[in-house]
Amino acid sequence: MAERSHECREQCWRIIKKRLPVLRWLPKYSLQWLQLDLIAGLTVGLTVVPQALAYAVVAGLPVQYGLYSSFMGCFIYCLLGTSKDVTLGPTAIMSLLVSSYAFHDPAYAVLLTFLSGCIQLAMGLLHLGFLLDFISCPVIKGFTSAAAVTIGFNQVKTLLGLQNIPRQFILQVYYTFCSIGETRAGDAVLGLLCLITLTVLQQMKNSIPRAYWMERLSVRISWLVVWTTATVRNALVVLFAGLMAYSFQVIGYQPFTLTGTTPQGLPPFQLPPFSKVTPNGTVSFGVMVQKMGAGLAVVPLMGLLETVAIAKAFASKNVYQIDPNQELLAMGFTNLLGSFVSSYPVTGSFGRTAVNAQTGVCTPAGGLITGALVLLSLAYLTSAFYYIPKAALAAVIICAVAPMFDAKIFYTLWQVKRLDLVPLCVTFFFCLWEIQYGIIAGVLVSGILLLYPIARPRIKVLEHETVYIQPASSLYFPAIECLRDIVHKRTLSESQLRNVILDCSHVSNIDYTVVLGLSDLLREFQHRRLSLVFVCLQAHVLQVLLAADLEGFYHFPSLKDAEECLEEELCGASEALFDGSDSLLPTSGIIQ
Repeated sequence: MAERSHECREQCWRIIKKRLPVLRWLPKYSLQWLQLDLIAGLTVGLTVVPQALAYAVVAGLPVQYGLYSSFMGCFIYCLLGTSKDVTLGPTAIMSLLVSSYAFHDPAYAVLLTFLSGCIQLAMGLLHLGFLLDFISCPVIKGFTSAAAVTIGFNQVKTLLGLQNIPRQFILQVYYTFCSIGETRAGDAVLGLLCLITLTVLQQMKNSIPRAYWMERLSVRISWLVVWTTATVRNALVVLFAGLMAYSFQVIGYQPFTLTGTTPQGLPPFQLPPFSKVTPNGTVSFGVMVQKMGAGLAVVPLMGLLETVAIAKAFASKNVYQIDPNQELLAMGFTNLLGSFVSSYPVTGSFGRTAVNAQTGVCTPAGGLITGALVLLSLAYLTSAFYYIPKAALAAVIICAVAPMFDAKIFYTLWQVKRLDLVPLCVTFFFCLWEIQYGIIAGVLVSGILLLYPIARPRIKVLEHETVYIQPASSLYFPAIECLRDIVHKRTLSESQLRNVILDCSHVSNIDYTVVLGLSDLLREFQHRRLSLVFVCLQAHVLQVLLAADLEGFYHFPSLKDAEECLEEELCGASEALFDGSDSLLPTSGIIQ
């Protein structure tokens, strides 16, 4: 009894450790880890604050909602995440999705967060993370490249200080060029300066040699200063742009379009809005859900896709394992609880995760420092956000999304497999129209390309006195008609009646429709007094065919046995006798 109780306690402890990964690394936490996590957390925090403000603009929400969305993931992921590097928060892609499905309304954005969290939690508990396997790499690349173009061009109007530009991409391009004469000189000059500065700092960071720590002390310090400056470049650019705008404000002249007043203080902890009061009446929960439509599927799935892809990439690079279903639970709880503090949907950020990893973070505890820095910004710095020029935030966004456009993928697919360019291009161009249509179209095209080889498998045919037919893969119901057509053309036409050997060495699975099709073929061969025999059947396939009790079904362990049998013209008989040998068996027989 005591042993059973001890085993139950151990089992419960294993389950708790699996669901709370913090219990795996916390007992081993050290002072050295604390130092590295502290540095990483501060560095990421200096990156996330300006990006959060900028991404809120992409989402079509007031800038404070970017900060509202940036701290809950830091705390929740510390407890539930399985990657030491991943940081959760607002991202360019998720902000674009929120802009499409929340209609620039905070109430819809927060409700979308709550529902996305519920869906992700349910997927995690049901272990449905495998659904992401059906979204192919070309579809993902097409979507991210289109998102980069859409988000980047969307900021051009802000960079130039243009007003009243439509949101739809095609119209946006047209009206931006039509309104180019209305460009505000101050915004344009500042925006270009910020773009140049960010680009130069990024190139400086990329030029740092990997082995710089082997140089003398002065060189190491120089490279460290360059690396630190380039890493927090977003914060520095926004800070200097804000100081410049404040200086102009003091002298009574303002050439820039400013962010404006931002509510100070932490967001209230409250239920997400399950209805919305408008001047025309109350919008019910059902109507709000109906308006969000496809967003309730696209947002949770894309959030999961982005997070798991990032976690897998850094886990592979830094040699550790992640649990995709646990990542789903971490994201689900983050969005669910985030909706109580007015967050919009969040996911893993590749850029901030890269910064986190490069600064040597040891555990997810680095996120606690980042979250605390965001909370301090909300509590004490929001009044300073008034002076941040919108052009500077636009420059931050453009530089953040530029690497997402992968021009090389088009050339790579052209060289490797040109057919994969079809879902890539379909996804890319449809996403420029509407995001949900692009993703759906890309997945459908990928599905067709996936199913076509199943419906039309490669079938090898060798014609002699006996026709040898070998399918190159498993047989499923869409493929049986193709197989029957080939058999009819090659063996059952009036001009050439010949026996057939069907080599099933590559057939690892069949379904009931295939069994019926093979049964019809066997009857046709018997009617023509010809033989259709099977060779090299795998155990599972043989078991299915024997269970079907097909009339005239004979099978052989090898091609040689089948050829010898057909040469002696014994396979066409209703009873199989092979000169005392048991190579040829009736339908109830089993080849050993």
